[in-house]
Amino acid sequence: MAKETTAPPKAPAAGKPGAKPQAQPRKGGGPAAAAAPVAKGRPKGTGETKPRLKELYHKTIVQAVMKERGFANPYQVPRLEKVVINMGVGEGRENAKVLDFATADLQLISGQRPIVTRAKKSIANFKLREGVPIGAKVTLRGARMYEFLDRLINVALPRVRDFRGVPPKAFDGRGNYALGLREQLIFPEIVYDKVDKVRGMDISIVTTARTDEDAKVLLTHLGMPFRE
Repeated sequence: MAKETTAPPKAPAAGKPGAKPQAQPRKGGGPAAAAAPVAKGRPKGTGETKPRLKELYHKTIVQAVMKERGFANPYQVPRLEKVVINMGVGEGRENAKVLDFATADLQLISGQRPIVTRAKKSIANFKLREGVPIGAKVTLRGARMYEFLDRLINVALPRVRDFRGVPPKAFDGRGNYALGLREQLIFPEIVYDKVDKVRGMDISIVTTARTDEDAKVLLTHLGMPFRE
């Protein structure tokens, strides 16, 4: 009967006395700590929640405008391109601190840092020199544009005293709408006690519509309260 032989255990390699368990990364950092995974993209400044008005546009408004205007393709339906808010500060040429108050108010209203607008040429009758700061401006696109327009339509405009609707004839003939406000206090972000002076602003809503009629239908479905 043949004897059963067993292979002898292998000796550990030179310099390696034996297999050791992998060292776990220590908490609290240090050279042995493993690098934490870094997110590839940053969260947007408007948050993770999609704008309500943008979702309403894609789900409901596109089909409604197609039916009302007789469009055969959804890509023919006009859409919002940008919203420009301009605040004139004429006294800023004499007092720079006034311009700081205006830009702070505009930043609270829009959620975006505005840029300072300067005079393009000198006008002696207005005591204006070229390059002097005369206002602030901000251009909104994407999610911030929809969020601002939602607050403007549903919160700010109803707070206007004796509000009866916005003028329906303030289009420029190329599908863009201009709206003027007399005071910034209608926006809930503005604290009355911190306002140095009541200022108005001009709001330009730029759309891809080719005619004023198409733009008016779009803004009406978005909730813009036009005066009858």
